[in-house]
Order: sequence, then C-alpha cells, then structure tokens
Amino acid sequence: MKRREFIGTTLAVAAATGLSACNILPGRTARLKTSGKGEMHLRFYPYELTLAHTFTVASYSRNTTPGVQVEIEYEGVTGYGEASMPPYLGHTVESVCAFLRKVDLGRFDSPFLMEDIMAYLDTISEGDAPAKAAIDIALHDLVGKLLETPLYQLFGYNPAKAGPTTFTIGIDSPEVVREKTLECAGRFRILKIKVGLDSDEQMIRTIRSVTDLPLAVDANQGWKDRSKALDEIFWLKENGVVLVEQPLPKERLDDTAWLTERSPLPIIADEAVQRLRDIPALKGAYNGINIKLMKCTGLLEARKMIAYARAEGMMVMVGCMTETSCACTAAAQLAPAADFCDIDGNLLISNDLFRGVTVSDGLLRLPAAPGLGLTKI
Repeated sequence: MKRREFIGTTLAVAAATGLSACNILPGRTARLKTSGKGEMHLRFYPYELTLAHTFTVASYSRNTTPGVQVEIEYEGVTGYGEASMPPYLGHTVESVCAFLRKVDLGRFDSPFLMEDIMAYLDTISEGDAPAKAAIDIALHDLVGKLLETPLYQLFGYNPAKAGPTTFTIGIDSPEVVREKTLECAGRFRILKIKVGLDSDEQMIRTIRSVTDLPLAVDANQGWKDRSKALDEIFWLKENGVVLVEQPLPKERLDDTAWLTERSPLPIIADEAVQRLRDIPALKGAYNGINIKLMKCTGLLEARKMIAYARAEGMMVMVGCMTETSCACTAAAQLAPAADFCDIDGNLLISNDLFRGVTVSDGLLRLPAAPGLGLTKI
C-alpha cells in the first residue's frame, strides 16, 4: 500500500473509531494489517477467577468471581476481551453467554466500526454491560494489533502519566488486615480500604499500626446516616484518608449532595454511576465518578465518560472488578487520563491467564506491544 493510500485509509479508520489522525500516527508509522475483506469470528468460554484471599465488602464475601473470556479473530489476528461478574451487578456466566450467542458480527465489514458495533449491541438489550465490555475490549485489542500500535498511543495518552494504583484491602479481622497490609505496603503508594461496617475505625487503626501510606476508603453504600458519615469522614481525614467512594446508598442523591457539600474529602460515585447517561444527575452530588469497564460497556463509552466528566469539572477515577490482566490492562490504558486509579483486580487472583499491565514502585506500567499488549500465560 502506498503511503498516500495508507494515510487515507488511516483517516477513515480514525473516523470509524473516534480516534484523531494525529493520535494514530504519533512518532512512527503504523501499518494497517488488513485487506478489508475478512470476517470477524467471535469465540467465548467461561473462566472462574480464584481469589488469593477471601474478599469482604460491606454487603458480602467471596472467594471466586465468575468470568467469561472472549476472542474476536479477523484476518488471522485475534483480539482478547473479558467479562467479569461480581455478585452485586446481577450478571451470571449464563446471562453473558446467552447475550454473546445473539451477537452477529458478520453484519459488519471490519472491527474498526466500533461506534456502529457498540450501538448494535445496545439494540440487543439495554443491559448486559459486562458482555458488551468483553466485545469492546476485544475489538480495541484487535484494532491496536492491526495498526501495530499500543492502545494508549492511539488514544493520545502518555504512558508515563499512568501514575499509581491503589491496592484494595477488604474487611477482615485485625490479624488478617495487618498481615495483608504488611504484604503490600512496601509495593504501593496508596491503599484502598473497604469500610461500611461497625469495624471501620478498627480497620483504619490496624492499618495505621503498620503503615502511614495515604488511604482511600470505599463504603460500598454501607453508611446509612449522613451525619454519622460526615463525622466519620472528618475522622478519616485526620488519619490520612484522601478520598471516599460511594458512602451512602446510590438512590439517596439528596443526602449525598448534603454530605459532599460539607465533606473535607472528595466524594466519588461508584455504584451510582454506570454509563455516560448517568453522569448529568450526579453533578453537585459527587465530586467525581469511578469508571469501570464492566459497568459502562467498555473503552469506547469510558472515554466519552471521561470527556463529559472533565467538561463538568468532575474528578475521574478508573477502577476495575476482580479481573484477569486482560480487562485490567484495558482499564489501565485510561490511567493517564485519570486523577485516581484502582486497577488491582489482576493482583487479587491466583489464576491469571495473561501478562499485561504491571505495578513497579507503586506505579502502573503499560506494556509497549500493540493493542492491549497482552501475553498469554
């Protein structure tokens, strides 16, 4: 393909994927590895994730997380995706597989038509976000591989700005909390602590007996009284906490707005925000949003959410579920555009399928290979 023809094709790809041409060609010329005459083939299979430790939040405990691995092949190149289903989302392996069986990618000429493909998935059902995210992630991985370029480079992000990630410590006995903190405190620059029960202060005091690292706390809707929540937030600030995630039940928007107005710490929405359409109602009630691919249907929607939140002056946090390095590496592509990152799901499991994003000196390190940059284990 001649250079002029390639640039014209690349501009068409940019329009189809929502990427700017200057981002597609940053520093080196990518080669478009496709004739445009292929057909996409979708494959998927269940894969249960095993947690290294029992994981407890305000509303439940678990030792495993169900998942579905997805592959999309196009002209001999394969993109990888993943659906992860924590209990509170209400999705199952059966529901994800049932959705994926309905998907007909043969109606699209190429994986570059992401806007069209994701809009089509929304016509199949209004929900099923994890299944849609799995397809979105696989498509992005595939496009990056076809262009021989890392996704963060296609997005125009500087990987050196990925920054630190929190590491999550679930609710547990003081002995176990102390042990978990000792295991991870030297590897991270900030920890995320699950709270929301009567043991909150005990959790924080136990962690403070081991480390003075900054802390983020996530109540997972566990606090019910806004005045008590405010008192606790003032106490948390005195003990080195820097943000609070989803303190009150998501439906109590007025109480959350009251709390946010008086809180000395930023209040971040998690369960209260799923997709782009949820953000307008949250302005003034939260300082920021936690974007997770399994909630929002993937990277295409996530980037729109980042742009909208920034336009409204809201903070951006990028999080994850319990996931393999496939979905976590996909989320990490957005890390340079975030204020906070909580991308540690792959670090909480003992049976990862991939090598991808890593953590070094507490900082996220994105792989330099094309697409997501994954290596299958």
